[in-house]
Amino acid sequence: MDNLSDTLKKLKITAVDRIEDSLEGCLDCLLQALAQNNMETSEKIQGSGILQLFASLLIPQSSCTAKVANIIAEVAKNEFMRIPCVDAGLISPLVQLLTSKDQEVLLQTGRALGNICYDSHSLQAQLINMGVIPTLVKLLGIHCQNAALTEMCLVAFGNLAELESSKEQFASTNIAEELVKLFKKQIEHDKREMIFEVLAPLAENDAIKLQLVEAGLVECLLEIVQQKVDSDKEDDIAELKTASDLMVLLLLGDESMQKLFEGGKGNVFQRVLSWIPSNNHQLQLAGALAIANFARNDGNCIHMVDNGIVEKLMDLLDRHVEDGNVTVQHAALSALRNLAIPVVNKAKMLSAGVTEAVLKFLKSEMPPVQFKLLGTLRMLIDAQAEAAEQLGKNVKLVDRLVEWCEAKDHAGVMGESNRLLSALIRHSKSKDVIKTIVQSGGIKHLVTMATSEHVIMQNEALVALALIAALELDTAEKDLESAKLVQILHRLLADERSAPEIKYNSMVLICALMGSESLHKEVQDLAFLDVVSKLRSHENKSVAQQASLTEQRLTVDS
Repeated sequence: MDNLSDTLKKLKITAVDRIEDSLEGCLDCLLQALAQNNMETSEKIQGSGILQLFASLLIPQSSCTAKVANIIAEVAKNEFMRIPCVDAGLISPLVQLLTSKDQEVLLQTGRALGNICYDSHSLQAQLINMGVIPTLVKLLGIHCQNAALTEMCLVAFGNLAELESSKEQFASTNIAEELVKLFKKQIEHDKREMIFEVLAPLAENDAIKLQLVEAGLVECLLEIVQQKVDSDKEDDIAELKTASDLMVLLLLGDESMQKLFEGGKGNVFQRVLSWIPSNNHQLQLAGALAIANFARNDGNCIHMVDNGIVEKLMDLLDRHVEDGNVTVQHAALSALRNLAIPVVNKAKMLSAGVTEAVLKFLKSEMPPVQFKLLGTLRMLIDAQAEAAEQLGKNVKLVDRLVEWCEAKDHAGVMGESNRLLSALIRHSKSKDVIKTIVQSGGIKHLVTMATSEHVIMQNEALVALALIAALELDTAEKDLESAKLVQILHRLLADERSAPEIKYNSMVLICALMGSESLHKEVQDLAFLDVVSKLRSHENKSVAQQASLTEQRLTVDS
């Protein structure tokens, strides 16, 4: 190591005098020392203060430039050396070298920048601001025959693509075209894996999704799926999963999704359909998720339901009832939920037996499945009185809903259970449904739902409670009393932050509760008249009118 000290001293002198031959000799010695003991050599380099000299040696014309960049790349493998490299002002000259025509300089420069900025979002953001992305994309195009340079670019893209700020810059280059071109040429699993690692974060951006679709990535992915579907090799299974996951990701963009749907006639859409009856769980999952993504607009949903997609999804669900694959259940239910959104699809799906297929999963203990099951049923019964009545009289279902209304660990399941409970009453307007819900102990949950932080849920609860009060007040009276409904309504009316529709529906409900002696007494005891009379001058006309009507009712009944 004494030799190393001599080398560092010599390097200082030769760097200043720019004696190329001596300089190269010193640099070779340093590289050798780094190869033998990187950490110890790096510490010596830091202590010697020569890092500052390196900035002046990073010049395009010099024959030593590649070696200097290589040394920087080696020392920056050590975390403790990265900030000193930044402090020595090495980033800017390195970035400028990315326009070099020398492939070795480019390779070592890329390595040096990658190692210095490794794991540092702020330094990576600095590189993005300095415009390295378009430069690297250009390099990838020019030097696609150079495997080492290609790999360096891919590693850089993988790191930079994680940053949100990079997406816009990437979208303004032809990165999609370059990556797809590169992908088509790769036969080695490891190389394709590297490209996948860049594609996944990039494909989160809608503009890039569309560029990737237009560059022909989807065809590549479909080919991989076809090649690997029957293989049981670990690498092939992993690649099949990556390819089908990426396919689903591309469908998350509205434009890219519509381009691939092609009015339901597209080759891609047809191929994805064929995944659903497959025996491969990964493909079943990707197929169902893809359908859920295609089902993001009414036109697509109507077309798919008319062309038999519902039956395919129900068959898939049927294969996963007993000890099924939870992710497949979740995906198939997601697709059915989305398909049930357009009004014209609801009756068709109901008569196809979707509710029966979905109810088979009532016993599921998996919150994601519970959540989608609830959402699907809620979409199906929207404005479908008969279906709402049928489901609302299903004691098993209502009991399960009431149980899930208490799932405090799973806010989504809890919220959806409450919303479905309310929807059963609102859409059926049936006394039998109300009686079933009262018997199962559901009233207290609807009252709690009226205090939700979401106005839409508050409103749904108040409308359901008003129907209960209008149709079955005697049956529900005790439960409404013990749930402290009257106090809650007083609070909602007195709170200035309550939305106009909440105030309006609260007053409608107050009037409906007057038919019960005990609830009427509670209303009188709480001095509702004061609160209601103030609302007569409310800026919302409906609220003001309802306040006058409610005031009259309270006055007459007092």
